[in-house]
Amino acid sequence: MEKNQYYVNIGTREISINHDANNDEFMINADREELLLLREVFNEMYNSDTRAFFRSHVPFEEYHKDSSNDEYDEGMMRAFQMLYDLGDEKTRQHISGMGILKDLN
Repeated sequence: MEKNQYYVNIGTREISINHDANNDEFMINADREELLLLREVFNEMYNSDTRAFFRSHVPFEEYHKDSSNDEYDEGMMRAFQMLYDLGDEKTRQHISGMGILKDLN
């Protein structure tokens, strides 16, 4: 399958084929299936974030025992791993330099 270049902003969960002002945080080369998998991870992160938002308004539930926060963190790690795997050299260096992925070769 043919791979295309995409620009990704993980903070806004934006994936774009067009380069705009702030969407070039990471650059990846992905085929349609890989792109759909990354979009699925971003959607799961959004859902976890929304659940955590509503949970945060319940004063008797402790934030550190919130499964939505854990799911969001796991999604973030999955997203960074995918960006590393699909990214260009600059993207891989950036993520490697962040030190968030423990199993980088």
